[in-house]
Amino acid sequence: MRGPEISSARLLDWVADLGRIGALPGGGVCRLALTDTDRAGRDWLVAQMEALGLTVSIDAIGNIWGLRKGLVEGAPVMMGSHIDTVATGGLYDGALGVLAGLEVIAALNEAGITTHTPLAVAAFTNEEGARFAPDMMGSGVYMGALDREEMLATVATDGSAVFGEELDRIGYHGGDTPVTPAAYLELHIEQGPVLEREGVRVGAVTGVQGISWTEYTIKGQSNHAGTTPMALRHDAGVVAAKIALAAHEIAADLGPPQVATVGVFELSPALVNVVPEKARLTVDLRNTDNELLKQAEARLQSAAEDAATAHGCTLARRSLARFDPVAFAPQVIDRVEAAATARQLSVKRMPSGAGHDAQMFAPACPTAMIFVPSKDGLSHNINEHTEAQDLVAGAQVLLDVVLDLAGGKS
Repeated sequence: MRGPEISSARLLDWVADLGRIGALPGGGVCRLALTDTDRAGRDWLVAQMEALGLTVSIDAIGNIWGLRKGLVEGAPVMMGSHIDTVATGGLYDGALGVLAGLEVIAALNEAGITTHTPLAVAAFTNEEGARFAPDMMGSGVYMGALDREEMLATVATDGSAVFGEELDRIGYHGGDTPVTPAAYLELHIEQGPVLEREGVRVGAVTGVQGISWTEYTIKGQSNHAGTTPMALRHDAGVVAAKIALAAHEIAADLGPPQVATVGVFELSPALVNVVPEKARLTVDLRNTDNELLKQAEARLQSAAEDAATAHGCTLARRSLARFDPVAFAPQVIDRVEAAATARQLSVKRMPSGAGHDAQMFAPACPTAMIFVPSKDGLSHNINEHTEAQDLVAGAQVLLDVVLDLAGGKS
């Protein structure tokens, strides 16, 4: 018996409906955490949960979770992800995991199946970290990896708002105490090119890379670009450039899977004929091996200090986020692989290059992720796309694994 089937029409309709909230003129979507569009998305989601008969709760960091009773009381098998996006995001990053969770519930309702253990669908606050750092804030607080009061006091990256005040403003500052799930599953687009390039339909995710976000601020001295000899300059821009180049060289030297990205690079006063007095840049380092990640961090810091000293500048370092690599539960990875194979879907075991809410749950309960292909490997991009058949295939694998973990009776 293949079990209950996902409704492709319903799932795709939900993707389109949520995608209209915060839709951008040229395509894609913008639902930055705790903005009015995020609130509209949350309101829509809560309405869908209630229509499916779920008991909806909001916790103290704004996470939304809907509970479906099982034959016995106890910790639920949880499906989850997020509905906040970056400023120029796509329709699938995060949203797919939440909407597929709704579809699992809808399919079980239609089939008249009650699982042995309860089920839950969760949408976690501020997974992206685009408006408030760090990322994965909601799931991090949920699982105790981040301090709730500290996160509520976080100021937006542009300095315009405080997290807790915005949570109050949009009406999603709850107080229910979360429960540690019996197991956690997250369906997500790959956000990379591997599955599409290899022609594989499903990724059975083995874990998540460690992530290190660092901000460097360099202060030198502004001066005339024509009259100041090179040897007498205190050029903050040159120091920043050397840090950026060092990050690239460290990643190349350590080799895959080490990666390094300079995502922010700002100079001040940003005038064509003035030596920069101040520079700010961010460096994102990632590796599946925590010792190698630590090595990359140490090498980068040493290079930054050397560059600042050489050019007579001061250097300030601020850690924006730091998460160790996470391994998912082998027994759940096996179930994902088996479910895909049973549906005659090609499957590949692979690590995740991006951070996800699932990594917060892995230390506390059996956890795994399911990937589906991303066209051209694009994500955090208005052209982000996953074929409809792959969205449905991923949701079907999610349903099959949930039934395997939670048990079911019609």
